Amino acid sequence: MQFSTTYMAVLIIGLGTFVSAAELSDKASPAEVAAEVDRLVGDELKANEIEPAGISADEDFLRRVTLDLAGTLPLSRDVTLFGLNPDQAKREQAIDRLLESDEYAAAWARYWRDVIFLRATNMRAALANKPFVDWMTNNLSENKGWDEIATEILTATGDVRENGETALIFAQEGLPEDVAGEASRIFLGIQMQCANCHDHPWDRWKREEFHELAAFFPRISVRPVREENQIRSYEVVSVNQSFNPQDRFRELKENADRIFRFADRNRDGKLVKAEIARTQLARAFDTLLERGDKNKDGGLSLTELKAVEFPMPMQVGRGSTEHFMADLNDPSSRGQQIEPKFFLTGYSPESGLADIDRREAFSKYLTSSRNEWFSRAFVNRMWAEMTGEGFYSPIDDMGPDRTASFPGVLDLLATQFTANGYNIRWLMKTIALTQTYQREIRSTEPGTEAVPFASATATRLRGDQLYSSIITVLGSEDSAGRGRGMQMGTGGGMYRGARSPRDQFGELFGFDPSTPQADITGNIPQALFMMNSPMLAAQINARGFTRLTGLLRRFPDNEDAINELYVMILSREPTDRELKITTDYLTEVGDREEAFEDLMWSLLNSSEFLSKR
Repeated sequence: MQFSTTYMAVLIIGLGTFVSAAELSDKASPAEVAAEVDRLVGDELKANEIEPAGISADEDFLRRVTLDLAGTLPLSRDVTLFGLNPDQAKREQAIDRLLESDEYAAAWARYWRDVIFLRATNMRAALANKPFVDWMTNNLSENKGWDEIATEILTATGDVRENGETALIFAQEGLPEDVAGEASRIFLGIQMQCANCHDHPWDRWKREEFHELAAFFPRISVRPVREENQIRSYEVVSVNQSFNPQDRFRELKENADRIFRFADRNRDGKLVKAEIARTQLARAFDTLLERGDKNKDGGLSLTELKAVEFPMPMQVGRGSTEHFMADLNDPSSRGQQIEPKFFLTGYSPESGLADIDRREAFSKYLTSSRNEWFSRAFVNRMWAEMTGEGFYSPIDDMGPDRTASFPGVLDLLATQFTANGYNIRWLMKTIALTQTYQREIRSTEPGTEAVPFASATATRLRGDQLYSSIITVLGSEDSAGRGRGMQMGTGGGMYRGARSPRDQFGELFGFDPSTPQADITGNIPQALFMMNSPMLAAQINARGFTRLTGLLRRFPDNEDAINELYVMILSREPTDRELKITTDYLTEVGDREEAFEDLMWSLLNSSEFLSKR
């Protein structure tokens, strides 16, 4: 077996040349950090008398790392060539090649799309789907730092069809509480939304702290963009002068006596629109008149004005200059005005800042090297996505009141990720180089839990990974640049407005990437699609213009054809037992084409194909 450079580094440890975490430079290389990660993991496993699993075979490693970094399966020829390559650095070379590929940027852009859009509260959010994926793909291709990407998302403005960075704000309809809650969850791994209405029931966060976070975002407005009196799109804009009608109504009622003395020019005890037209409250008067003019005389008496009931809450995304924390004992009141403050550090900007200035201040607090949770959240998420288990689970429910597994490993990776300028490729290469990532899967006894990081964990493929893998196997490319793809009908869901075959497939097979693996299961519609889809049946045809037809022509020998089919679908050759079962089946069926169609169908529906091993 050919070992990776990381594994060779682990061997060097035994010779006494290892560099400890304390001796690492501020900006250590991926290989150096990976070796220290493995030492820390190994020490803890040894202390608990746990023997780690061995290093995975070449074909298993290549399949795993290709799915993780490029979101698809390796081609069968790449599997074969990788196994034959004697270079001890071939695993690191494969990692570098995948991180530089177009598939890497596109696959991870779609990952972040799912993180944002599968928690959307805005039913129109799909309008920003493709613009976000395009924008994020460009950022990942350019290897922008995670801090820069986060800042652009949190300070975004513009047409949502043209500015992909507006996706998070648009998906949450510009509501300060929802934007704040999602910003905390995604960028800090901390669930703050429970503190919207009350102090957090099991974490330290107080209700006021949540609203201090929301106070960074009240001056955002999501407005329709019209062409020829029809809504073409929506735009995120800054609102630095309040036009919240509820604020107008409250101000008018709270100061009714004073306003009457000023505005009732003819002193007839009735306020009409002409009298209030020059005041700043003119916009609210029509609604007030509609609700308060009980005798229908076209005006409002002081008694009528004071009796007007508050209207329904203002339209979503209209913007307000300040944020107010509602009084739960008096919902009709304005509530307490809250100034912005970052709950993790206590930092707060100066009072009265415009919208963009407030959001830029928050972004600086968020991405500061002094805020450890920004880097810890990203490291935890990427580690969990690649290894199958996070240091915290769920990955978006961290915080100082939770306990991490292998905290020293998380601290090391987060510190070095920050020191290396929040370089995403640096982090992913570091994880992929670790012996911990490259371990074999090890079966466990029923009823017992696997020890974290002692072996690899099988995980279910995300919908996007599964789609790309099927496309790779079938040799039919999708509309995003890889041919005709898979047609799946119409449907709806979060991807409405971007109806590519990939998007349609994602509606059926997609799931929130923040969901713990233990909570992810297949369902009947997914199984029925894989088993009975006319599209798949047409591609699993040995008598048409399909990849299977070409395979059988190239390999007239049945064993050779079986080996090639296994490599094409599962990225490995069959075991001796599998080879015997399949050759016996070919003999039993008697029809070569029909038997290979059944074999291909079986492999595509196997749990091994549907998961990352």
